[in-house]
Amino acid sequence: GQSMKETKAGSRHPLMLVVIGVAVAAGLLFKVLVYRGLNHTSLVFVGVPALIAVAVTYEVEPRTADGVVIKATTLALLLAGTVFNEAFICLLMAAPLIYLVALIIAGTARWGQRKLGRRRLGRRGAAYAPLLVLIVALGPALEGATPGLSLPRESSVQVTRTVAAAPDEVREAIAAPPRFDRPLPRFLRLGFPTPGETGGSGLRVGDVRRVMLVHGHHHSGELVMRVSAAEPGRVVFTPVKDDSYIVHWLAWRSAEVRWNAVPGGTRVTWTLRYRRRLDPAWYFGPLEKYGVRTAAGYLTETISTPRGAR
Repeated sequence: GQSMKETKAGSRHPLMLVVIGVAVAAGLLFKVLVYRGLNHTSLVFVGVPALIAVAVTYEVEPRTADGVVIKATTLALLLAGTVFNEAFICLLMAAPLIYLVALIIAGTARWGQRKLGRRRLGRRGAAYAPLLVLIVALGPALEGATPGLSLPRESSVQVTRTVAAAPDEVREAIAAPPRFDRPLPRFLRLGFPTPGETGGSGLRVGDVRRVMLVHGHHHSGELVMRVSAAEPGRVVFTPVKDDSYIVHWLAWRSAEVRWNAVPGGTRVTWTLRYRRRLDPAWYFGPLEKYGVRTAAGYLTETISTPRGAR
């Protein structure tokens, strides 16, 4: 009995060395991708967890693989968060995708080990199956690595609200220096940059708005928008500068505001156009669209709503 316990205890030490080794290797791979400017592509959010899952599954027993894969993936995320100083919101947004990919790849690799090992290639099948799974995962992992492997990135969000104020009052509110004196929606308080000092006013072509977007004690930056088109009931702002942390996720194209009188007040419509910078599109596309829609709703309640109508 004592020797069996010693054997089990001894077997855990090589296993943990594998987990730590894979996590360190994944951290180094992440550093290389950052250096090459590929840290926004699917190579990070799909390729790295796939590599972790295959490497760990190859070394452990099937009944413990899922737990070990989760442990190795968590260690890799911690390395990315501490060694490379990634913001918490980046890991928070990507963590569900990373864990999902790791578990799917691990499960598929184990299935391949059983099927190929028993029916076709014997022991060689069990050895080759994880590598075959990694090759299959290579396709989705390359999304965004080159322009030819990128899905459409341009997107837009439109939000319409009725404001209890006259059109002239709404116009004056939009023309005034921007104020963000209402609490941010809960989603935008998860760790995204928040509005700080602001400046600029007017609705003539060439007038600017400046917003300092504060992001903790690092990566704060200024967003500068200029009026590029103006007519009765419509104004368009286009960016001329953005060095905030938001550029890691998306690039603003324009912000268009329309307003017209309706029974009970003024109908205000904000249309935000942007370019997605994170891959894969099927995951980050809807997530970014939700965030931008939330921001558009907040702009409607602040910039285009007179204080007395709030």
